Amino acid sequence: MDRTSTPEALPTATLRETIAIISQVMAPNVAKGVIRRRPNVVGVVERFGLDAKGIRQLQALSKKYGRGPLMLNVPTKRMAVILDPADANHVLAHTPEPFATDEALKRSALGHFEPKMSLVSHGEARQTRRHLNERVLQSDCPHHLFADAFAQVVEEEAETLVARTQTRFDELDWPTFQHAWERIVRRVVLGDSARDDQTVTRELARLRKAANWGFMRPKRKRLQQRFEQHLAFYYQQAEPHSLMAMLHHTNQEADSAPAPLQQVPQWLFAFDPAGMATFRALALLCAHPEYAASALDEVKDASPPSMDRFKASVLEALRLWPTTPLILRQTTQATQWKQGEMPANTSLLIHTPYFHRDERYLHAAHRFLPEMWLRPDGAGRWPLVPFSAGPGVCPGRHIVLLVTSRLLAALLRRARWALHPPDKLSGEAPMPGLLSPFHVRFRLERHSVESDATA
Repeated sequence: MDRTSTPEALPTATLRETIAIISQVMAPNVAKGVIRRRPNVVGVVERFGLDAKGIRQLQALSKKYGRGPLMLNVPTKRMAVILDPADANHVLAHTPEPFATDEALKRSALGHFEPKMSLVSHGEARQTRRHLNERVLQSDCPHHLFADAFAQVVEEEAETLVARTQTRFDELDWPTFQHAWERIVRRVVLGDSARDDQTVTRELARLRKAANWGFMRPKRKRLQQRFEQHLAFYYQQAEPHSLMAMLHHTNQEADSAPAPLQQVPQWLFAFDPAGMATFRALALLCAHPEYAASALDEVKDASPPSMDRFKASVLEALRLWPTTPLILRQTTQATQWKQGEMPANTSLLIHTPYFHRDERYLHAAHRFLPEMWLRPDGAGRWPLVPFSAGPGVCPGRHIVLLVTSRLLAALLRRARWALHPPDKLSGEAPMPGLLSPFHVRFRLERHSVESDATA
């Protein structure tokens, strides 16, 4: 190409195809609630199999246009969808330049409650805030400094949850589980004194509901201010063995002001879908009792206990039903691809269910495949991204896996659980395109599995 030639443009979807992508891929996920889930809508999407339809739509476009990003025919905004696994890996590996995390739609949503969070920052501000997150969450360390304290919190709340379930005619539903989960989250993030502080959780929930509407809804500044005051209280307390204590200590050593309290809402927020993944993982374990038994045996036989199989079940729940179905990036400059040039300020969409459930490349993509996570590089170069990937990977992933796996192990040690009704999931059948945690129930069939084993 000489200097006077015009760069070749990337292929662009037709208007009809663009409408199909928006209506079948983007709309169901936006309707479910990107920031705060809407249980009734999630149930509708599950019932009509809309997530699976979105995957098939992208597969059809991939077959037609081949490898490379596909520009959408949107007059008001530059947008593209990633269809090739190598391109997905490339985008995630080259964050934040030239693929920034602070995509415009994401900024408009998260700006409702964490406008200075590292995920929606760029340049030096992002670097400073990201570094603070990595230090507090110890992102490169699978075993956090406070891991033992977090595990103790989980054990205590699991005991309470089992007892609570027994008082409810041995039935465990989402509201009961969520109540226990939120107690765990508050104790881990804010400290033990926050265990029953449902006010701070409700305030964040209301802010997140507003954030679902992004730029279409005014910010609730007074509510945001009250929420930040609550966080400031726990920050000043800095209770031992909490993330707030680690944040307080780490921020005292920081060379610049990285907006420390603006990072905390993301930790609380991110734990919410982690609870959904845990509930779904429990359903998977009930549908696959042999694997559940092997996971329990692994915990009993290893010293210290190994949680690898329980972690793998959580990762499989996140693969089958991603809690971040839309990963967004924005180009900071014009980028070159094999098929042509993409302009600067283009919003990039990586639809994780499309990659996680693509049976053309991933063997038995619709089955429960936890063993894949137990092997080094079990998925090869295929973009399985339950916590994103690359420099933008979730810095709290190890803490999430610690808490979720510990809770699963604690529940299965204390009781024998069964899906109710039992045919909600079947280990002999492909997993559904979506499993709504809000409509899953369990029966506690026998108390104290541990005592059975030692009798």
